[in-house]
Amino acid sequence: MSTDFSYRHLYYFWVVAKEGGMSRAADRLGMAVQTVSTQVRELERSLGYALLKPAGRGIALTDAGVAVMQQAEKIFQLGEQLPAALRDAVGSPRVRLAVGISDGLPKLAVWHLMQPVMQDPNLKLICHQDEFEDLLGDLALHRLDVVLADRTAPPNPNLKVYSHSLGSSTLAWYAPPALLEAARKGFPQSLSRVPVLLPTTHAAVRPRIDQWFERLSIRPNVVGEFEDSALLKTFGAAGMGVFPVAELVESELMARYGVKRVGACEGVEEHFFAIGAQKKVLHPLVQKLLPAPR
Repeated sequence: MSTDFSYRHLYYFWVVAKEGGMSRAADRLGMAVQTVSTQVRELERSLGYALLKPAGRGIALTDAGVAVMQQAEKIFQLGEQLPAALRDAVGSPRVRLAVGISDGLPKLAVWHLMQPVMQDPNLKLICHQDEFEDLLGDLALHRLDVVLADRTAPPNPNLKVYSHSLGSSTLAWYAPPALLEAARKGFPQSLSRVPVLLPTTHAAVRPRIDQWFERLSIRPNVVGEFEDSALLKTFGAAGMGVFPVAELVESELMARYGVKRVGACEGVEEHFFAIGAQKKVLHPLVQKLLPAPR
């Protein structure tokens, strides 16, 4: 067996095997059947094995032919991918943006906060959701480019991270259709009668909601508390209770979950922050996330 075989001969064999016969392969290649047959025989001669055998009126692969076909598939599939790979190589490279999302941050709000980068044609977005403290550790180790959260990073001499405000949104209360009338009647005192869902104390906004209740002398009828904001909305929309959400996402919330606005949670705001590992942000997409300096 010679190791000096022709890839051109291998290609003709590959087409014959794919097409299931010499005649169809010749039609695909635009060549005479005899020419294709000669090329395949040359490959068999150089490899030292018969690759094809008669099978009824057609041909089939020998054991050696199966082995060669498996390798030919890999070779020519790679070849077919070459134009796309070349376009990617000489075109604009993808810009990777690894974002950590604090588990207490409303997911609809995340979508709003990410809008400045979503139209970038070269964006490759990677999102990680985790506990706030764990995300800060990953940020410090440069596993993440930025962390989106509802609070600033706590002071820590061993952790050099920097918090940038992305703004805030007033909260409002929303109800599923079955609870809407009762919730609106005598709002906000109605929240002591209708079932209420709240974020857990893990969320930065929860103490502000509790203070709002105290200020208005309301003892809410809390029937559920949720770490995950999407779960809170899902259970609320299903009829379990009335719940607070940032007004920033009101239109998407009502369209997606079928809930209606009950009233404002006046004076209570949810804050949003982008936290980076550098005081001067260098990543071009993280720069887009931040508000323009005044």
